[in-house]
Amino acid sequence: MSKSAQKSIDIPDKPEEACGVFGIYAPEEDVAKLTYFGLFALQHRGQESAGIATFENKKVSFHKDMGLVSQVFKEEILEELKGNLAIGHTRYSTTGSSLKVNAQPAIVETSLGPVALAHNGNLVNTNQLRQKLEKRNCNFNTTTDSEMIALAIASEVDRGKNWLEAAISAFQLCSGAYSLAIGTPAGLMGVRDPNGIRPLVIGTLGNNPTRYVIASETCALDIIGAEYLRDVEPGELVWISEAGLASFEWGQKPERKLCIFEMIYFARPDSVMHHETLYSYRLRLGAQLAKESFEEADLVMGVPDSGVPAAIGFSRQSGIAYGEGLIKNRYVGRTFIQPTQSMRESGIRMKLNPLKDVLGGKRIVIVDDSIVRGTTSRKIVRELREAGAKEVHMRISSPPVTHPCFYGIDTDNQNQLIGATKSVEEIAALIGVDSLAYLSWKGMLEVTGEDPNSFCSACFTGEYPIAVPDLLKRSKLMLEELKV
Repeated sequence: MSKSAQKSIDIPDKPEEACGVFGIYAPEEDVAKLTYFGLFALQHRGQESAGIATFENKKVSFHKDMGLVSQVFKEEILEELKGNLAIGHTRYSTTGSSLKVNAQPAIVETSLGPVALAHNGNLVNTNQLRQKLEKRNCNFNTTTDSEMIALAIASEVDRGKNWLEAAISAFQLCSGAYSLAIGTPAGLMGVRDPNGIRPLVIGTLGNNPTRYVIASETCALDIIGAEYLRDVEPGELVWISEAGLASFEWGQKPERKLCIFEMIYFARPDSVMHHETLYSYRLRLGAQLAKESFEEADLVMGVPDSGVPAAIGFSRQSGIAYGEGLIKNRYVGRTFIQPTQSMRESGIRMKLNPLKDVLGGKRIVIVDDSIVRGTTSRKIVRELREAGAKEVHMRISSPPVTHPCFYGIDTDNQNQLIGATKSVEEIAALIGVDSLAYLSWKGMLEVTGEDPNSFCSACFTGEYPIAVPDLLKRSKLMLEELKV
């Protein structure tokens, strides 16, 4: 198999989220097992590796490995992770290669004891930060920017600062997107960068006001019976210890810029943002899409699972019946065993299977949340036509992705983004649809019901809220060329 063919199989035709983070401070609770279930709920944010670290006084115990949460942890492993505080992480790599050594939490020793750090996001000044840390004689064990943040905290501690002072000083050295769960022998920290690009929420466990949880999404609170309290604000550090919860605003001029793709696609539909589930927002995306690009058809369907809420919204607004036309095998997950060439030629369908009796002779509107490369869309359209669809019209509940992300989403370089290199008409011809339409940028932001300026939509506009060095842009291009 050629390298380019292998690439088309291995790389999903969607933007990939970087990570999920989880932290809990709960004396007398089984914090390792609660963290396990929290990570289980955040599995969609990263399927490459998983890890948990627990603190018992100044002792840290941890386990991390490659694979899904259910593969990495067994009952006997969790029983060895003792303490009243835990940090957890699920990872999909952006900065740093796909190796066990890069699995998180990142753990670094300091003069005050160990620090464990779980990171969602991506720094944009890693070269400058590494140079500063090298001058401080820091030892690097991984290739991740997450370890650099932990090392920066450790170097500040070793200069005589307490945990809070050290953390705040370290964050002043960092530029980019970072939502962090940080464990120390003295307490738990939850931190967001001054733009709040990646989400982070706080919950309380039971009726005990001294037991707190921090997580990337509210679905991780729900699974363990924790109650949502509030978001960690942009530029805020929350410190959770035996004294309770304290808040510190450390960022310079916080300016909320939540990644809009969290709302469109990444976060689970049952997670709450802006006081409602994302399912409700995605219904409105579909309704707005129907207003902007109605098409006469017999059936509206979504690409499972992420396209379904918008498809339902499109159906309700347009009056066209909604139905399932594709059945998803939800047990496939990530597999390293690829089908042979003859299997692919014979039409092996590992993830989606069309319903011929539903699709036969029908004019179909199929709704998805995004098109990045077009490879998956082309396969789906071909399968719909082979199943007997008379017409296939595709509607996308976001604008064309035209720029790469540098804040914690693994997207292609701009040269590989189909929305950046081809017109809508050219994309329609490439994927084989009768018509194609995207949701407008304005419509996408309007239906949030929030201030449009409070979101990062750089992947659609190229307007990056945090300056991205040219060197980083060139590095991304070189990495993409190496993939091929």
